[in-house]
Amino acid sequence: MQLLSCHDICVDPKLTDDDYRRLLDLRTGLRLFLRWSEEQATAYGITPAQHQLMLVIRGHPERAGPTVGDVATALLLRHHSAVGLVDRAADAGLVDRRPDAVDHRVVRLRLTATGARRLRQLSGAHLEELRRLAPRMRALWADLSSG
Repeated sequence: MQLLSCHDICVDPKLTDDDYRRLLDLRTGLRLFLRWSEEQATAYGITPAQHQLMLVIRGHPERAGPTVGDVATALLLRHHSAVGLVDRAADAGLVDRRPDAVDHRVVRLRLTATGARRLRQLSGAHLEELRRLAPRMRALWADLSSG
């Protein structure tokens, strides 16, 4: 009787050294981009978390703006952590709260003029960086579809 280890059961034996290299390249590229993004936020005078919050608010599909619960879901935060983040961003003049037009029990978030300006500046820099990284990332995706 042959004993099988978890490695034998859980790992696809068809994985190659190139597969592991591609995974490493992808994770390294993502981490480099995230570090660069955090440095950019700091250079623009906001925290990386505030940058992510503003992006959630601006990118949210609901025209009236997201709720704190929507922010918590998008940023993978607990509700009370999202409340604290919104409080700090509001204190910094980046976001404000507005009652929902239909249901006044619901509070919606929106960017202030200052928040919108900072986000626009950061987003422009981010899109440039993504364009710079695109050839490397395309090559990784192409390798995956051919493998």
